[in-house]
Amino acid sequence: MNFRITPLNIVSAIGLGLVAVNLVSEKSTVPRHVDMSGFYLLILGCLILVTFITDMIFRFTLKDIKRIWVVELIFIVIAAVLMLILQKVA
Repeated sequence: MNFRITPLNIVSAIGLGLVAVNLVSEKSTVPRHVDMSGFYLLILGCLILVTFITDMIFRFTLKDIKRIWVVELIFIVIAAVLMLILQKVA
């Protein structure tokens, strides 16, 4: 089996790790502690699913690993910029 690491795999792994840490950690009031409610964990889980599906779409449409990296990095940058714009508007 040929396993290729792509930027969306890395984003999915970081998101999955964040969900796991928030599920098993105890709630505290320590400064810099991120306390995520169940709603935000659900949204983060949905975003992980979307990144996984998007990664599969890019893998099936693009066969060259360099092209996949470029397209996925552009996708992540555009998504981050749109998220920042939407946060400033709202």
